[in-house]
Amino acid sequence: MTDQRRPGTRNPRFGPGGPGPSPHARGISVTRNHDVIRRWAEQRGARPATVPGSEYDGRLGVLRFDFPGYGGAVLRRVNWDEWFATFDARELRFWYQEPGVDRPPSNFNRLEPPR
Repeated sequence: MTDQRRPGTRNPRFGPGGPGPSPHARGISVTRNHDVIRRWAEQRGARPATVPGSEYDGRLGVLRFDFPGYGGAVLRRVNWDEWFATFDARELRFWYQEPGVDRPPSNFNRLEPPR
């Protein structure tokens, strides 16, 4: 098995409890703020999306971002209101990486439920 994953898929090396420096030392931030999330996505040309067939009870299933040039053929774009309604209903947290002096902008992101 290779260690390559599609953008936005879970990687045990990131987030709390993963090996290496703390998330904040790697420029990782966590938020629930809609404006911050939307600005982060739009700066990268990403659009809110879901995985087709993952819906249940009339709600979106798996939430993703559709980045230009990455796997959009397997994603269904949705509007921000629908995406954030699902994000809020599940009380998700958005982990993302900020660019740094020695780090270019990154598409790293992760959605996690509360612990």
